[in-house]
Amino acid sequence: MPQAAFVRLFLARCCLLLSLALLGAGCAKTTVRKAYRIGFSQCTNGDAWRLAMLAGMQKELSFYPEVTFRMKDARNSSAVQQQQIKEFLREGVDLLIVSPNEAEPITPIVEEAFNRGIPVVILDRRTTSKLYTAYVGGNNTEVGRIAGNYISSLLGGRGNVLEVLGPIGASPALDRHQGLTQALAAHPGVRLVAQVHGNWERPSVIRQLPAVLRAHPEVDLIFAHNDRMALGAYQICKQQGLSRRVRIVGVDGLPGTQGGIQFVQDGILTATMLYSPGGEEAIRTAMKILHRQPYDKENLLSTMVIDSTNAPTMKLQAEKLRSQQQDIQRQQQLLQRQRDTYANQQTVRYVLLAALLGAAGLGFVAYRAFQANRRITRRLERQNEEISSQRNRIVELAEQARVETEAKLRFFTNFSHELRTPLTLILGPVEELLTAPSALTAPQRHDLGLVRRNAQRLLQLVNQLMDFRKIDVGKMPVRATQGNLVAFVREIMDVFEKPARQRGISLRFLPAEPVIPLWFDVNILDKVFFNLLANALKFTPDRGQITVSIQPVPAEGRVRVSVEDTGPGISEQDRQHIFEWFYQGQDSAVKGSGMGLALALGLTRLHQGQLTFSSQPGQGSTFVVTLPRELPAALTTTAPAPTTAAFALDEDSLLPATPALPPALATGLDSEALVLVIEDNAEVNAFLSQKLRPHFQVQTALDGATGLRLAAETIPDLIVCDVMLPEISGLEVVAQLKGDWRTSHIPVVLLTARSAPEQQVEGVQAGADLYLTKPFNPTFLLESIRTLLGNRQRQREHFRRELSVSTATVAPQRVDQKFLADLTAIVEANLSRSELSVEDVARSLGISRVQLYRKVKAVLGTGVTDFIQGIRLTKARQLLLDDELTIAEVAYQLGFSTPSYFSTSFRARYQVSPSEFRALHTTPSA
Repeated sequence: MPQAAFVRLFLARCCLLLSLALLGAGCAKTTVRKAYRIGFSQCTNGDAWRLAMLAGMQKELSFYPEVTFRMKDARNSSAVQQQQIKEFLREGVDLLIVSPNEAEPITPIVEEAFNRGIPVVILDRRTTSKLYTAYVGGNNTEVGRIAGNYISSLLGGRGNVLEVLGPIGASPALDRHQGLTQALAAHPGVRLVAQVHGNWERPSVIRQLPAVLRAHPEVDLIFAHNDRMALGAYQICKQQGLSRRVRIVGVDGLPGTQGGIQFVQDGILTATMLYSPGGEEAIRTAMKILHRQPYDKENLLSTMVIDSTNAPTMKLQAEKLRSQQQDIQRQQQLLQRQRDTYANQQTVRYVLLAALLGAAGLGFVAYRAFQANRRITRRLERQNEEISSQRNRIVELAEQARVETEAKLRFFTNFSHELRTPLTLILGPVEELLTAPSALTAPQRHDLGLVRRNAQRLLQLVNQLMDFRKIDVGKMPVRATQGNLVAFVREIMDVFEKPARQRGISLRFLPAEPVIPLWFDVNILDKVFFNLLANALKFTPDRGQITVSIQPVPAEGRVRVSVEDTGPGISEQDRQHIFEWFYQGQDSAVKGSGMGLALALGLTRLHQGQLTFSSQPGQGSTFVVTLPRELPAALTTTAPAPTTAAFALDEDSLLPATPALPPALATGLDSEALVLVIEDNAEVNAFLSQKLRPHFQVQTALDGATGLRLAAETIPDLIVCDVMLPEISGLEVVAQLKGDWRTSHIPVVLLTARSAPEQQVEGVQAGADLYLTKPFNPTFLLESIRTLLGNRQRQREHFRRELSVSTATVAPQRVDQKFLADLTAIVEANLSRSELSVEDVARSLGISRVQLYRKVKAVLGTGVTDFIQGIRLTKARQLLLDDELTIAEVAYQLGFSTPSYFSTSFRARYQVSPSEFRALHTTPSA
C-alpha cells in the first residue's frame, strides 16, 4: 500500500474514533440538582441532647449533598440569637430552622422572616405566634403525663415523688410538670412532696438536692426533667445510702455511653422517657418544604418509656442504626471518590481525544478508560443490590410484625376459650341448683344467685375484652345491611323496660319519624346502644328519666341517636378520660369495669360514626351517636341481618340472658337413647356425662378422632361435641359425620367458647343442629337434646303429611281472628312480591308500622317479618309436591329473591332442603 494512502486511512480512522467519542461524551448527561442554603439558629449546642440533634441533622443532610448547611450557636442568649437570625436573613438563606432560647424575644424576628417569604421551621421549643411554616418537636405535656402514669404503676399506686425541674419559667419544664400532675391526679396514693429547680445540668442538682432529701426522707422516687439531672440525683442518693431504696426516672433516652439508655441498662436509672431531639425530622420537613412537597405544619414526636425491659433492645437498635449510618457514609464517600475519579477520567479523556490526531496510541487509552467505567458501573450495581436487600429485609420485618399481630389475636381467642371452660363448670351446677326443686333456704338461694350474677358478669367482661382486641388489631369487620333504625333501637329498649319500671325510671322513646332506613351492622350497633342504655340506667337515680331520641340530619347525610339521662352528670376531672379503656370515674359511687364507653366509642368509629357527649353536673348527661346513612360498598352485604342479642337486667349488673327453656318433650327413649360426648377437657367431659347419664346412655371421647370412630361403631342417637378439639376440630368432626351416610342422620349439638356471630354461622353451616355457647345452662342442654330426639322420632310422619297454607295460630278473641284473617289475606295476595315489606302490609291495613308491629307482637308473640316468612314456607311445602314446578320456580312464586335464599330459609325452618322434602313426599315416575 502506498504511504499516502496509509496516512489517509490512519487519519480517517482517528477522525471516526474522535467523532464517536465526542458523541458518547455528549450523550452522557449529568443530573444537576438545585442547590439550597439552610441556616440553623441553635439556642445552645453545649449539651449531649443538642449535639444529638445536630448529629441527626447532619446524618439526614448526607442524603442531600446539594444543601449548604450552617449552624450558629447562641449559647443561651436571646439577644445573640436575634442577631444571628438577622445575619441569616441578610445572607439570603432559602430556609431557616430556629430552636428558640426564649419564646417571646425570638417571636418578632421569626415573624419578620416568615412575612418576608422565607420558610421557618421551629424546632423543639415553640414561639408565642403561629406565624411559622412548620413545627417539629416533642409533646412535653405528654412526656410528663406518660412519666406520671409509669411512676404510679411503678410505685403500685402509693408513694412519694420528688420532682427535679428545669429552670423556672422554661416552657419544657412547665409542660412536663403539668403533664406529671395531671397523671398523678388520677392516683391519689402517689403524692408529689417536693421540687428542685435545676438548670438542666448535673452540678445544679448536686448543690440543692442533699438538703431537700434530708427534709423529706419519705421520698420513694425522683423524677428529673432530663437524664443529666437524673445522674446528679443518683450520685447524691448514692452518697446518702439511698440508691437502693429511691428510684430515679429521667427524660431524654439518648443512646451512647453517657446517654439515658446506658444509664437504665447499668441500673443507674430505673427508667427514662424517650424525648427525640428531632434533628432528622426537622431536615426531612425542611426538604419537603424546599421541594414543594406535601408536609404537616405540626410534627409532634412520639415518646415512650425505656426501662430494663426494653433498654437492651433500644441500645441494640441505636448501635445498629449508627453502624448502618457509618456504612452509608462510607458508601457515599466511596461513591464521591468514584465520581471524582470518573470526572478526572473524563478530563483525561477529553485531553487524549484532542491529541488523538497526533498520537496513534490514543485508542488504547480510550479503551482503558471505557474499562474503568465498566468497573465503576459494576460496583454501583453491587451497591444497588445491597440497597435492594435492605429493602427486602424491611418487607420481611413488616410481614413478621403482621404474623405477630395474628398470634396476639389467636392468643386472646384461646385465652377466652380457657376462661369459658371453667365458667361452664361454675354456671352449670349453679343453674341446676337454682332451677331444681330442691329445698334450698332463702340465704342459700341468695348466695347462689350472687354466684351466678358475678360469673355472668365475668363472662360479659371476657366478651368485651375480646371485642377490644378485635378492634385493636383490626379483626372486627363491618357487615352492614339495610334496615329500620327505629325498630332496631326499639327492640333494644324493650330489654330495659322491666328493670327501669322496677326502679320507677321513665323510659321515653322519641323517634322523629316512624321509619328511618339506614345501612348498619346489627352486631356492632347492638353493643353500642346496649352499653349506652346500660350506662344510663346505672347512673340514673330511682324515679328518674331516660330519653332516647332519633333525629335524621338530611343536610349532612347522617342520623343522630341520643341517650339522655337525669343522673349526677360527669365531673370536669372525668370528662377527658371518660372514653379511656378501664377508666373509672373518681367521684361516682357506682363503679364498673371501665370498658363499656370505650368499647362503644371504638365500635362507633369502626362503623364510621362519631360518639360525643355533653354533661351538666347535677342535671344529667347526653351521649350522641352520629351515623352516616350510606356506607362504602366494601362494608355492606345483602345477607339477612342477624337478630339482636337478648339481655337480662337486674339491680346489680347487666348480664347475658339465660335462654328460655323449651317445654320438655318426652321422647319415650330416655333410658334407651345413646348420647356420645366429645370434649377434650376432662372436667367438662365428666360434668356433661354426670348430667346426661340419669336420662340417657352415655359414651365419651376426649378427641375428635376417637369420637368419629365411636360414632361409626355405635351409631349413637345424638352427639354433643366441643368445637376446639386437638388435631381434628369440632367443625371438621361435624363435616365428616354429615358426609358419612352411616352417621349423616345423627343430630349434633356443638358446644364452644367462640361466641362471635360469624363463628356461630360457621358452626351451623358445618351441619350442626344446635350451637350452644359456653357457659351453658345444663337444663337447657338436656331439654334441647330431648327435643332433638323427639323431632327425629316424628320426622318421617311429619314429612309425609301435607300441610295447609293457613296459619296454625288461633286468636283468643273474635276481633283478633278478623285481624289475623285480614293480615293473612293481604300477605297471601302478595306472596310473589319479593319486595313486600312491613310498611306495605301496614299501609294496606290502614295502620302505622309501629301499630302493626305491636299488634302482631301481642297476638302472635312474633315479628311481622317472621309471620310473612312462615306463610311463604308453609305454602312452599304445598307447591313442592307439584313435580311440574322446579324449586327455582317455587322460590320466585313465593317472593324469595334467590333460590339459594329460599333453600337456606326452608332448611332453617324444617331442617331439610326443598329437594330432600320433595324426594320424601313424591313418587318417581316409572
